[in-house]
Amino acid sequence: MQIKGRTALVTGANRGLGRHLAQQLRDRGATVYAAARNPDSVDLDGVKPVALDVTDHASVAAAAEATGDVSILINNAGSATYAKLLAGDLADIRLEMDTHYFGTLSVIRAFAPQLGAHESSAILNILSVASWISFADFGAYCAAKSASWAMTNALRQELAPQRTSVSALHVGFMDTDMTQGVDVPKVDPADVARLALDGLAGDVTEIVADDVSKFVLSNLSEGVVELYAKFAQVM
Repeated sequence: MQIKGRTALVTGANRGLGRHLAQQLRDRGATVYAAARNPDSVDLDGVKPVALDVTDHASVAAAAEATGDVSILINNAGSATYAKLLAGDLADIRLEMDTHYFGTLSVIRAFAPQLGAHESSAILNILSVASWISFADFGAYCAAKSASWAMTNALRQELAPQRTSVSALHVGFMDTDMTQGVDVPKVDPADVARLALDGLAGDVTEIVADDVSKFVLSNLSEGVVELYAKFAQVM
């Protein structure tokens, strides 16, 4: 898909990966709506800030009404409560699902008519290596990302008749505010944004952005026991 000349909307575009995605879309010649709960926090020149809280149906509907001609939708808005499934606060666990699953789905449902008005259009869901492998220390996030992966695969089939492609980006830890308290190797979000948009432009269905995600993907067929044993050896 050609990005130049398109109109794109990026959720969670005020910082981290979302900001890089909005900036690089702009630099590739797209008209960009940069969505955030507080649009005043969007500090990129040449983009159009728009208010959007993906967990608020009224906010999602208002954003769809305020925009127009969107043919590229990037669902990047996220949360990271680091809640465990047994000991974590249920409100935090619900927030993860409300943001990553129900929020993403709500945005896609609201923007599907705009996307379908084009001869071709695209959705990119920002997922995670946690779509494929779970970690007890933040099990709620992993469960939400796994659900989002299943949703992505189902919507790819459902949206195919209107010529809207649906892709997923899988990545491990990025050097953003969300991972400040995690002491592990991290990739540069600017590099991830570039790979994501290259994949989008090349009509790649699953974009695997880092070595950790590539390792997990390559070992999925080994089964759960082997996958987790091998992963423990390399981490």
